[in-house]
Amino acid sequence: MAQKNHDRSGAGAGTAVTDPERIRNVVVVGHSGAGKTTLIEALLAASGVIGRAGTVPDGTTVCDHDPAAVRQQRSVALTCAPLIHQEVKVNLLDTPGYADFVGELRAGLRAADAALFVVSAADGMDAATAALWEECAAVEMPRAVAISRLDHPRADVDEAVALCQRVFGDNVLPLHLPMLADDGVQVAGLLDLLARQVLDYSAGHPPQVRPPDPEHLPAITEARNELIEGIIAESEDETLLDRYLGGEQLDPKMLVDDLETAVARGHFYPVLPVCAHTGVGLDALLWLLTAAFPTPTEHPLPAVTGVDGSPRPPLRCDPGGPLVAEVVRTTVDRHLGRVSLVRVFSGTLSPDRRVHVAGHGLADRGHPDHDADERVAHVYRPLGAQLQEVPVCVAGDICAITKSGSAETGDTISAADDPLLVEPWQMPEPLLPVAVVAASRADEDTLSRNLGRLVAGDPTLRLERNAETQQLVLWCMGEAHADVVLDRLRGGGVELTTEPVRVPLRETFTVAARGHGRHVKQSGGHGQYAVCDIEVEPLPPGSGVEFVDRVVGGAVPHQYIPSVEKGIRAQLSRGVVAGHPVVDLRITLVDGKAHPVDSSDAAFQTAGALALRDAAATGRPVLLEPVDEIAVVVPNGFVGAVLGDLAGRRGRVLGTTPTDDDTDRTVVRAEVPATELLRYAVELRSMTSGAGTFSRAFAHYEPAPAS
Repeated sequence: MAQKNHDRSGAGAGTAVTDPERIRNVVVVGHSGAGKTTLIEALLAASGVIGRAGTVPDGTTVCDHDPAAVRQQRSVALTCAPLIHQEVKVNLLDTPGYADFVGELRAGLRAADAALFVVSAADGMDAATAALWEECAAVEMPRAVAISRLDHPRADVDEAVALCQRVFGDNVLPLHLPMLADDGVQVAGLLDLLARQVLDYSAGHPPQVRPPDPEHLPAITEARNELIEGIIAESEDETLLDRYLGGEQLDPKMLVDDLETAVARGHFYPVLPVCAHTGVGLDALLWLLTAAFPTPTEHPLPAVTGVDGSPRPPLRCDPGGPLVAEVVRTTVDRHLGRVSLVRVFSGTLSPDRRVHVAGHGLADRGHPDHDADERVAHVYRPLGAQLQEVPVCVAGDICAITKSGSAETGDTISAADDPLLVEPWQMPEPLLPVAVVAASRADEDTLSRNLGRLVAGDPTLRLERNAETQQLVLWCMGEAHADVVLDRLRGGGVELTTEPVRVPLRETFTVAARGHGRHVKQSGGHGQYAVCDIEVEPLPPGSGVEFVDRVVGGAVPHQYIPSVEKGIRAQLSRGVVAGHPVVDLRITLVDGKAHPVDSSDAAFQTAGALALRDAAATGRPVLLEPVDEIAVVVPNGFVGAVLGDLAGRRGRVLGTTPTDDDTDRTVVRAEVPATELLRYAVELRSMTSGAGTFSRAFAHYEPAPAS
């Protein structure tokens, strides 16, 4: 959330909404290119928040203010854009549509109470959008669908609605039908099914509202009947269906109330055609967002505990309750420091208040557990990159705070005298490794500082300093994510390059062998004398290294046996073939010689190492490569392609099973060498049109091919 226009003057101070019933939090989702950012820009202009709508190609939109987003002409980060319509504040959360930025999408889902799916009338939808619908269904997130890009030459609204009904399932019903212009191609207006009116945009926005023409009545009647039956099915009035079937003309206001109930329950999904460029449907969409979407008080809140894990009562969206808020996104501004986008679940966040900032459970991502008391100096209403100071932020609203010393994405903000911890949301696992190298020693220091800032704001980025390969590895979600991360590092003044990621290997012996180590030196004065004989035999994979003492008769004095073991283990860590650690061996010390004057701890350490290297000459050592067990989840139609690809990666398929959620997807389990998985995150996404995901876990080591 880079800062562009930071207004702290009295004239620029905003008026805060203090009633959660007058707040709507809506996350806007859909595949890349569906027109989410453009639609939000048009809504901001239509509601008077901005004077003129910007464009994505020009880089002038409110939401795509990140330099990477401007350059790539697509959203790369979660952005909040609030507007006021009919005295209701709507916080629109713009999310990236590209799969690499799923972490930003998950953060948006956490901060929102409803989701607006944007589906292009020209391009349809991708498999990832269908999977996201199922993800929302699993948590009963209220949803609606906006059919966008009506002005595109290939736009087909009817086909887009039919596609949504096929993919999304039951109760996906339009609230409005498109009305074509005289040319029979362009959408000139909408047919309002509930009010049985025509919204005519022929003269521009706002539309002319008039009764429908006679030729419109058959389409309105058929679609309206289906819509009303869908709404009535979710109504709490059990007599409504009988009254409707008896021919009673139902009050449209009553239908709107039942529509809101049906949408809030997550069982009914209205569809609305809308065009950002022509203005068609913008006012209808604003009505839908404010009248039909649930308030924060109607959406379940995450569970909370004490920072020590002790249970606490469920939260309520009450401005007078205990303060509980969550940081859903963190950026670092060169002037303001950390800028944190915060969703307040309970209580009221106000300036000059001491709060407790707690983050737990993400140590494996480079986020060590932390707790700190801080003072919130100011509270802001974010509009893209702009921050406008407000007096308070109540439960159910979204705000921004600055200059926090410790707040990271996913942290909980609570009262300093009663610190709490919000149950974390599910973070996707980064699976694309990128090894980075600083150009100079000075760049290493800058790189370290910038990486700390990036990791604090992006839980999908994992930082690994591999002690074996001596590489600094950034685990990213995909190539686009990696490009953004590298650009942000370079934008912070770091000169760096990337290099191929090296996979840590191991070595072992394949046959039993004997080794003789003789370390004898005499150079005048105190000499060095140590001789030892060992037997080496391979053990089953995963057994580790065993050292056995079978010396008899004191051939090696008792005090030097640990020295022999120390020297052998040091040589094992250095390797005997290619410098990789040696594993899965039993090494037995069977004989040796010592000198009463010249033997020493150092001499027997050297002799032990020499004995192991001597045994390697006949022990037929081999390289071992790590093998991971992976679980690939794909739609059923891609199973064949995935199986064929795994065979080409030297994978062994362990089995295939259908998923438990009845979504026509299959889990393919296999063992694959780790070297074959370095770019699998990118290639699987390409192979499955973005619908495939996978997880991995280390399984074992096995001999690598001779090549």
